[in-house]
Amino acid sequence: MSKQSRQFQVPDAVANLYDFANTLDMRHFTHHGVQHRLDDELKSPDDLAAWMAQRRLVQTGAKITPAMLEAALSLRATLRDYLQHDPAVRRSRSATRALNTAIAAFPLRAELGGDAGGALRPVRDDALAGLSALAAQLYDGARDGSLDRLKMCAAEECRRVFFDRSKPATRRWCMSTLCGNRIKTRAYRERQRGAE
Repeated sequence: MSKQSRQFQVPDAVANLYDFANTLDMRHFTHHGVQHRLDDELKSPDDLAAWMAQRRLVQTGAKITPAMLEAALSLRATLRDYLQHDPAVRRSRSATRALNTAIAAFPLRAELGGDAGGALRPVRDDALAGLSALAAQLYDGARDGSLDRLKMCAAEECRRVFFDRSKPATRRWCMSTLCGNRIKTRAYRERQRGAE
């Protein structure tokens, strides 16, 4: 769990998904005089290895290859595409098809025993086996509903993934005081210009 996922009280059950989706920062707006710049935490195999090591998803010294980085980036792109849809739309076959294809590269097997009575374990035995934990979080989140609360900010200049903690789970923006306010102010100004 990252500092940011703790700050925004993202449950442990989906924290790695939240962090992984947000390794690509698409924000491009100015806030309090600070210009956000597009950024990608996963620019190289070493970056991916470091990200996974911080979350204990990779064994120390495991080698991430450029092909493995491409597989991880493909998973991230598909996850972000999935999260931009409304939870009701996500249940459609067309919305899940691409995500199911992407997570097929990170297969899991069921193992019985342990304190929880059983667990999903990675089938892969290479450096990317840890990303199978993301596939397990997707599965668990879909079953318990927590995945429905992971959403992408509706502001085009933001596109951060956030965890919707609102009771009705109807939030559209990562922060209503930031993105929501910016969108509402823009809409108000456009209405005023139209009225003139």
